[in-house]
Amino acid sequence: MGALVKLVDATLFVFFVVIALAAPLIDAQTCLPQSLFPSVLVELKSWYARQYGDYLVTQKPHFFVGIVWLELLFQWPLSIANLYGILAAKSWFNTTCLIYGVSVFTSMVTILSELVQSGKASDKLLYVYFPFLGLGVLAILRGLLPPSSTASSWIGKRPTLGRKKKA
Repeated sequence: MGALVKLVDATLFVFFVVIALAAPLIDAQTCLPQSLFPSVLVELKSWYARQYGDYLVTQKPHFFVGIVWLELLFQWPLSIANLYGILAAKSWFNTTCLIYGVSVFTSMVTILSELVQSGKASDKLLYVYFPFLGLGVLAILRGLLPPSSTASSWIGKRPTLGRKKKA
């Protein structure tokens, strides 16, 4: 079970890094003035919206803007805390991971319901959003697992090769 937990943690770590970077740089453009962002990031978001036909990004319906605010004010800080929790093997990681997972899952169900029910979303766009639903489920499951008894911090660990043990 320890190897499975490590694999789940590694997968979550990658997702948390993506969220930690994308939320303030890309997603925040939905609710904040574009003048706050470098033109390259504004162009990147416009390219994404055109390439994938993401009408939620271009039309900014009120529910979507609210979900983005939730992401920025609640989920983004939790993703950063979870990154630290994974790296430092903190005992509270399961709790914050569960909270994060429930929040992301709820947000993604709302967004995917809109995309599917509207009939406006292409399969290409759905394939962009579905992995984040999976992230929510994975974070929930990780939050429900008991803390690993062999959890060890990745911070401050050095290889033991070449060191002599004291007798």
